[in-house]
Amino acid sequence: MKDRISKEEFCRLYGMSKDKLYRFALYKLGDPSDAEDAVSDAVLKAWRDIDKLRDNDAFEAWIFSILRFTLINKISSYIRERERSEKIKAKELSQAAASFEPASLSTELTEALSILSDEERELVLLSVIGGFKGKEISDMTGLSAGTVRSKISRSLAKMREFLS
Repeated sequence: MKDRISKEEFCRLYGMSKDKLYRFALYKLGDPSDAEDAVSDAVLKAWRDIDKLRDNDAFEAWIFSILRFTLINKISSYIRERERSEKIKAKELSQAAASFEPASLSTELTEALSILSDEERELVLLSVIGGFKGKEISDMTGLSAGTVRSKISRSLAKMREFLS
C-alpha cells in the first residue's frame, strides 16, 4: 500500500498548480470570490482524498478533475438557487458574466470566448490555461481524445474567425 503523501509534498504540488486552478475557476464562474471558494473546496477534497492519488506525477490532472467537479456542483447549486428565487434573472447573470473582464484578457479575447458553448469554452480553457493535452482532457471529461482535439480545434477556429 502506498504511503500517504506528506503535507509538505502536497503543498509543493499544489503550489505548482494553484495559479492555473484559480484562473480556470475564475473563467468558469466569473467571480473572484467564488473562484477562490471553489479552489479552496477542491484543495480540501484533494487533501481528504489524497490516498486515491496513485501517482504524484498525475497530481495536476487529478486536482483539476476535482476542481472541475467542484465547479459543476457549484454551478448546479447556482442554477437550483436561481430557480427557487425568481429575483435573479438569467439575463442579469448573462450580462454580469459578459461584463466581467479578467485583467489578463483583452476585451476581444473575452468576447471571443463568450461565443463558445460552455463545453467548448471549458475544453479551450483546460487546454490553454491548464496546459493539458487531449488525452488528459479526455480523462477529465469522459470525451474521447479525438473528440476533444477536434472540438478544441473547431473552437479555436471559431475564435480566430471572430477576432479577424
